[in-house]
Amino acid sequence: MKISFPYMGPTLIYAKLLELLGHDIVMPNRPSRKTIELGVKHSPEFACFPFKVLMGTYLEMMGKGIDTIVTSGGHGPCRAGYYGELHKKILSSLGYDLDFIIFDEPKRDFKRFFQYVKRLKADSSWFHVARVVYIVYRMSKSIDKIEKIVTTRRAYVSNKSLFNRTWQNILEDYSRIRTLKDISEVEKKALKKINKFNYQLPPEDERIRIGIIGEIYVVMEPSVNNNIEEIINYFGAEVERSQYLSQYIDETIMPFKGKEVKEIFRKADDYLEIIIGGHARQSVGHIVDYKERGFDGIIHLKPFGCLPELITQSMLDKISLDLDIPILSLSIDEQTAQANLMTRIEAFIDFIKYQKASKKERMVVNE
Repeated sequence: MKISFPYMGPTLIYAKLLELLGHDIVMPNRPSRKTIELGVKHSPEFACFPFKVLMGTYLEMMGKGIDTIVTSGGHGPCRAGYYGELHKKILSSLGYDLDFIIFDEPKRDFKRFFQYVKRLKADSSWFHVARVVYIVYRMSKSIDKIEKIVTTRRAYVSNKSLFNRTWQNILEDYSRIRTLKDISEVEKKALKKINKFNYQLPPEDERIRIGIIGEIYVVMEPSVNNNIEEIINYFGAEVERSQYLSQYIDETIMPFKGKEVKEIFRKADDYLEIIIGGHARQSVGHIVDYKERGFDGIIHLKPFGCLPELITQSMLDKISLDLDIPILSLSIDEQTAQANLMTRIEAFIDFIKYQKASKKERMVVNE
């Protein structure tokens, strides 16, 4: 099989899994303005924004000889569960005959999940498959660990451009991993590279920490959210996402894992007791969690046409008042411009700084 897959977040993880299983891989292009325009042209008007980006990504890969696309299904009652089939029909109507392997959570249909695993297994032994899966899993854990350090320290380094280039070099090092030993060596090397940058954490009461919540695709893919984490760091604030790939794997695939998401669900119970699709319930739970952990603000990312996150958005004013934490909701679509995001985020962070300064001044007066 000549395989490709969607571009989302740490794409090198998906590539490494298929590469180590012996497949011929075609790397998808990083989504660009052209990708989005192509996807919008060939998608239903009211399809959610991630659907359109993926549609454009697949169309850009046509002509490269791929015969199979591996992707994931929906999470709960969400339209993402229909993405693969609808993408396949649209591509077929345009004259492209492709096979889609769509992975849903194993508990939803273990028989089909296992059949897909066997197809990707090909001629590899089950021992080799288990070894590859574990290597890729540990690799995703390591990348997420380093990325959390990056999105904290980048807020305080002076040369952010050089720091970003260093982060890209680190990811290139990860792309060359083939063994568990390689992972530990690359991680140590990554920490050394990061530690070469001078930075100074401000006093605890002056640090600004922002949590990002929302639909998984726009939260995890920088090319779609206009590099929002870099923008937040640029304005001197630390940032952490509600969604990371290793966390998603724990929630959906790994046995005996996913305890953290159960706790996040519990924290959402006062506002949303049932799963309404996508990651809406997690979004609400993470707001409570971020508040408990001392974060200063929340940015909610909602792709145009996403019904679960539209429901989340309707609750934000109440949650913000109840928890006394500012929340900025941003809608992401083909019209979103980086300049607009930067203006709104700068104003949001300035507001948080004003709040913290006012609170500190009141404490001094009371003393």
